[in-house]
Amino acid sequence: MTSDRREESGAGFSHRSVLLDSAVDYLISNPDGLYVDATFGRGGHSQLILGQLSVSGQLLGIDKDPEAIRVAEELAADDPRFGYFHGSFAELGRAISEAGREKVNGVLMDLGVSSPQLDDASRGFSFMRDGPLDMRMNPLQAPSAAEWLASAEEREIADVIFRYGEERFSRRIARLVVERRKEVPIETTLQLASLVSEAVPKKEKHKHPATRTFQAVRIFINRELEDLEAGLRVAVDRLAPGGRLVVISFHSLEDRLVKRFMRDLARGPRLPKGIPVTAEQEESDFRLIGKANKAGAGEVNENVRARSAVMRVLERIDNKQKSQGST
Repeated sequence: MTSDRREESGAGFSHRSVLLDSAVDYLISNPDGLYVDATFGRGGHSQLILGQLSVSGQLLGIDKDPEAIRVAEELAADDPRFGYFHGSFAELGRAISEAGREKVNGVLMDLGVSSPQLDDASRGFSFMRDGPLDMRMNPLQAPSAAEWLASAEEREIADVIFRYGEERFSRRIARLVVERRKEVPIETTLQLASLVSEAVPKKEKHKHPATRTFQAVRIFINRELEDLEAGLRVAVDRLAPGGRLVVISFHSLEDRLVKRFMRDLARGPRLPKGIPVTAEQEESDFRLIGKANKAGAGEVNENVRARSAVMRVLERIDNKQKSQGST
């Protein structure tokens, strides 16, 4: 299911971000530029980005989580080059405009749930620790996972678990949820985990039976894929020539979406045969940088969650480079 993102610290939690150095190396093309850390978390990526920027460079951090914003406030107070926006990266365009800019030199998205969120039982993301069944990245927004499971129809629950968790026993799980909630409200993480374990007849080796269900409910509650689609579109629209979009994903649904989005942009417009166009009109304004990057064995040994991380990079081509390449 999930990710560990940045060097997370505070509230007793600390962990180094997955693919931290390589992500920032890909991102920074101009130390005087404006960059966006669209998933600020506890600031691991942001601190490294700031370390590579000049005194005139700027960084904007974005996050849904109020706990992350508290850390961002502290960083902004310490470093005048840093600003922050409380919201989803789907609101990236608004965040950049409010910062008084139109274009940026790079956007970093490090998707999924972060270690402090996962390790804090009170947030309700983990089936390994008992806590309220919340799962909201922004607890100020409704509904929580418990509230949704209490009222959603059986078919909707099954569809969500199948679509976002790719769980083949989604109907059995949804049926048991509806039956069990008539007897007692499903309000804690261990309640749901136990229920799923009971509903799933075949267990996978080395994987908790609730893994797919928790992933699915979390993605649905937080509109993660919808926000990702919107954020990707705005990010490429706001990239300056030579700017890069760097995305780290942690499960196949995210990665497929990112891969197709970047691939289609790099291919350029798909025009019907027979339409009279010049070669320049068929060229794309974007190119892929390298292949999909994954964490090395050393990083995976240090952090088991890194094993599922995939990083992809897209660059908006500078028109000067384009014209030089065609001469």
